[in-house]
Amino acid sequence: MTLREMARVYRANNELTRARLRELRLALRSSQDEAERVQLKRRIADLTPIYREGRETAVLLERYYVRRRRRHGAD
Repeated sequence: MTLREMARVYRANNELTRARLRELRLALRSSQDEAERVQLKRRIADLTPIYREGRETAVLLERYYVRRRRRHGAD
């Protein structure tokens, strides 16, 4: 598997995480139960860095060779 292929996998998985975050935020807006709201906020807080790191990793994988060539002056 190449780094670009790995980046595609990260992006696909990240879309699932993003969709789940949307669902949780919608549920949070409509929830009236305080205990449920606390759980939803906790879950959102847990998933947010996972989403961010997945996005960052995909970008790093996609650009790995481009950055490497530039760093060594072969552009």
